[in-house]
Amino acid sequence: MLEVKNVEVKYGAVPAIKDVSFHINRGQVVSMVGSNGAGKTSLIKSISGLNQITKGEIWFDGIRIDTLPAHQRIKYGISHIPEGRMVFDKLSVYDNLLLGAFVRENEKEIKESLEMVYEMFPILKERSTQKAGTMSGGQQQMLAIARGLMSTPKLVMLDEPSLGLSPALVTEVLEIIKKIKKEGLTILLVEQDVQDALELADYGYVLQNGVISTRGTGEELLSSDIVKKAYLGL
Repeated sequence: MLEVKNVEVKYGAVPAIKDVSFHINRGQVVSMVGSNGAGKTSLIKSISGLNQITKGEIWFDGIRIDTLPAHQRIKYGISHIPEGRMVFDKLSVYDNLLLGAFVRENEKEIKESLEMVYEMFPILKERSTQKAGTMSGGQQQMLAIARGLMSTPKLVMLDEPSLGLSPALVTEVLEIIKKIKKEGLTILLVEQDVQDALELADYGYVLQNGVISTRGTGEELLSSDIVKKAYLGL
């Protein structure tokens, strides 16, 4: 579904991503893990169109997308759920969700998507008129994920969804990701929490200093001596 070929991203003269290639098959959960500053967010932004690549190609469903603006990539089926949730604080839960469907025109289909996310996240239906900024961090994360689903994506990219959450809420978010997979969606999970991310993953990549250093199934990476030593403290 997604193929990233020899991609480079620079901030000025400084490369954040260096000649990175990887792919995601339809229906997979793929985790991209690594320490803070490894380039994970820069990479995911390059796929969604928030960063321009300086080299390489990005293909999605057989279409080259790296030259397209971000809103066009959303229309093709890519949803980016950003680090830090980034909800619109002064807008209601309902209005935040509707903004997630801004590329869609069929009101009946938008209403069906709204009912779908309300079923998945009942708390959002209960709080539909509440301002997003007054919700807890965990509820805001649910809202960010639900908003990302409102565009009916084929690929859902989650950037650090566990960031700043309590262990109990992290478990809840991981269960939500499992639910999304059961809906048939393809998932790219970008995470610092290596253990949880790789336990969820069909396949994983370790990003270090802008370069993919190790790859394999989630199980293979969890048993890798390199990953154990560098990220799991074992």
